[in-house]
Amino acid sequence: MSLERPVAPDPYSLLPALPSLRVTSADVTDGQPLKDDQVHARGNTSPQLSWEPGPEGTRSYTVTCYDPDAPTGSGFWHWVVVDIPADVTSLDAGAGAGDDSLPPGAFHVRNDYGSRDFGGAAPPEGDRPHRYYFAVHAVGGEKLGVDGTVSPAVVGFNLTFQALARGVLVGTYQA
Repeated sequence: MSLERPVAPDPYSLLPALPSLRVTSADVTDGQPLKDDQVHARGNTSPQLSWEPGPEGTRSYTVTCYDPDAPTGSGFWHWVVVDIPADVTSLDAGAGAGDDSLPPGAFHVRNDYGSRDFGGAAPPEGDRPHRYYFAVHAVGGEKLGVDGTVSPAVVGFNLTFQALARGVLVGTYQA
């Protein structure tokens, strides 16, 4: 039995187009392998991220990390942070350690590891390189309208209707 499977599409290409936000990082270089710090079995530390202010009307941000290449049929959510205040345009490395590491008012939604924090890259050994989409979404409301018990899919659903702009950095990792 072969484990070869098609490459998953860019998940954001399947959603309505949005204006772009510029996202940068001291830890993630677009299109390049992640550092050991962002690997689950090594550092398991969320990367530093910075972004330009969102367009007029931005009242909060949501940050996510998603692996569309996980062999699940639905990808794998590594990190979901919602309700980041509009005056915050960066997260320090390690902000994903828990809600106490986030700006006031922001909180984590459980990831696919089942925890409310950052969970680093952990693709199956020998699988092709996986892509990790670190996305910053500018949101039109101060609150996305979810709590920490919802799934990342519910966050994505709400973002489809409330996001004003999006910026993405893609890191890779192969075990």
